[in-house]
Amino acid sequence: MRRPRGRFRGGGIQSLIVALALAGGSVIALKPNDRALEGRAQVTDGDTIRIGEDRIRLKGIDAPEMEQTCSRAGRAYRCGDVARRALTDLVSGETVRCRAAGRDRYQRILARCTVKGTDIGARMVEEGWAVSYGRDYDREETRARDRSAGLWAGEFERPQDWRRSQAED
Repeated sequence: MRRPRGRFRGGGIQSLIVALALAGGSVIALKPNDRALEGRAQVTDGDTIRIGEDRIRLKGIDAPEMEQTCSRAGRAYRCGDVARRALTDLVSGETVRCRAAGRDRYQRILARCTVKGTDIGARMVEEGWAVSYGRDYDREETRARDRSAGLWAGEFERPQDWRRSQAED
């Protein structure tokens, strides 16, 4: 039996095209690769900033969590808070320029960011207030460790390990 030829012939193909176009648009919105972001930044913690409504996780670094404590000369201190202040000092009053490189599992934009041409992630690691995450800043981490800068002046647990230990409790 032949199907009747009506005006809806090809409707399935049109629906597919519309669905693909919508899916393509959502990919652009959810994966902001190579998108430029610029403006004054508000610091959330030692590796996360906000520019406008965009939450940005600095790619390649991992800073202590806000609740995390470290020790120096036998005394505990809130190293997450110190890392946040170090990042605040880097970006305060400056225009921050970022280049998006995807999203993390919390849907924050992953990006490399600069202030006055200086890579913020590299600076945070080299000053010892963050560690390299994914080997992006291994050289900077080695220099910080060799100089006993920041976290390296005492004892600390890598942020990733600290988060894991908190999840087990």
